[in-house]
Amino acid sequence: MAFEELLDKVGGLGKFQMLQMTLILPSLMVVVCHSLLENFTAAVPGHRCWVHILDNATVSDNDTGILSPDVLLRISIPLDSNLKPEKCRRFLHPQWQLLHLNGTFPNMTDLDTEPCVDGWVYDHNLFSSTIVTEWDLVCDQQSQKPLIQSLVMVGTLMGGLIYGHLSDRFGRKLILRWCLLQLAISGTCTTFAPNIFIYCLLRFLSGCSIAVVIANNCSLIIEWTRSQSKGMVLTLIYCALSIGQMILGGLAFVFREWHTLQLVVSVPFFVFFLSSRWLVESSRWLIITNKPDEGLKELKIVAHRNGMKNIEETLNLEVIFGVLTLSVRCLALYPMNKVGRRPIQMLSMFLVGLSILINIFVPQDMQTLRLILASVGISCVAASQTSFSVHQSELTPTIVRAKAAGLDLLANRCGAALAPLLMALVVYLPTLPWIIYGVCPIIAVPVLLLLPETKNLPLPDTIQDVENNKKFSRKASEKDFYIKVTKF
Repeated sequence: MAFEELLDKVGGLGKFQMLQMTLILPSLMVVVCHSLLENFTAAVPGHRCWVHILDNATVSDNDTGILSPDVLLRISIPLDSNLKPEKCRRFLHPQWQLLHLNGTFPNMTDLDTEPCVDGWVYDHNLFSSTIVTEWDLVCDQQSQKPLIQSLVMVGTLMGGLIYGHLSDRFGRKLILRWCLLQLAISGTCTTFAPNIFIYCLLRFLSGCSIAVVIANNCSLIIEWTRSQSKGMVLTLIYCALSIGQMILGGLAFVFREWHTLQLVVSVPFFVFFLSSRWLVESSRWLIITNKPDEGLKELKIVAHRNGMKNIEETLNLEVIFGVLTLSVRCLALYPMNKVGRRPIQMLSMFLVGLSILINIFVPQDMQTLRLILASVGISCVAASQTSFSVHQSELTPTIVRAKAAGLDLLANRCGAALAPLLMALVVYLPTLPWIIYGVCPIIAVPVLLLLPETKNLPLPDTIQDVENNKKFSRKASEKDFYIKVTKF
């Protein structure tokens, strides 16, 4: 009997699966906050050079009391091409002659200026503090911000590769618990980082955990769910990730100080670490890695939690277990079930690229149309991700599924790490980054034709299963599949 039939007997979507998702989905929501945290903690507020006669609290009111702050700013800070105060330079000496220009503006290049040698003054209306204001990551130091964001993505990439391999060797639950604890400790310590170097190191360690928390949590849900419900469960997972983005926006609105925001999204992982002890290891993985007794034990636990009685006779290793080839029914999502995985991916990726390219030529004042195009693009990204996850899980065998998830995150995070740096191309052409973002998914569409269609094919557990699946007809119905019953 294949594992799918065993799962049906112990309950493929019952109280156990509900409890498993209740324990897992909150951590998925919060881990997204960590991957996007620098969007808020590294926000760049308005800033200008510190000026002695304007910002020095020891200057007597009698010295400048007759002049308003705007006037003092005018004689201390040059104007840029948009007639706004320069952010990175100030006059070497106060330009008192500027008080008598009657609305005309001189050539600022003729006046002596200097960098902000005494520091900067920041606008704290939006955020009371960020890492940018803490360590002055502006002007000559502004390149450090995208490097920090890229470093987090590199950590995610490295963690996906290393911990993905360890997950396939030592189990999903063990490595997941380690990563939850690592993220809790590194994230909390980041709050108290004394300098930018320590901050980068701790954020790199946090990034190493992010990929595995997502991948292993998903595995512990999917590998315990019957095939008919996998599409729904994957949709819930991606909804949880989207909710996490909204949660981060709300938290950033409430907590405007970066230390507090960092602490708020890190401390919950201590709770997630403690609650993860009630998670159940994947029985699929235990059986495939030659641990049938432990796999049987976990199956009995699931049966008990799902209220299945008299299941011991059915769960007999010598009568029912034929686990070398496992059968999985097609997913419940209607489009993927009807037309297949590849067409949905190809269509959604083409629409993603098309919506980005069209938006480039839409005027800025047509916000409604721009919003519609952006919504179409985001929706198609979500559809592509969901379809890709289903396709990937059906292409890779259980024994290396975590490694495959790590490689997937490798490619994913390579793009994420390059994204902040790619925006530097705006100095050559303002639309160049967006052209690249739009063209790449369209170019990827024909590449998807190289992937085999997996609709109605069984979920593989070994490399041999993948090779055997190539012999099956892509149009074969579920009733054409058969399972060879073997004994241990």
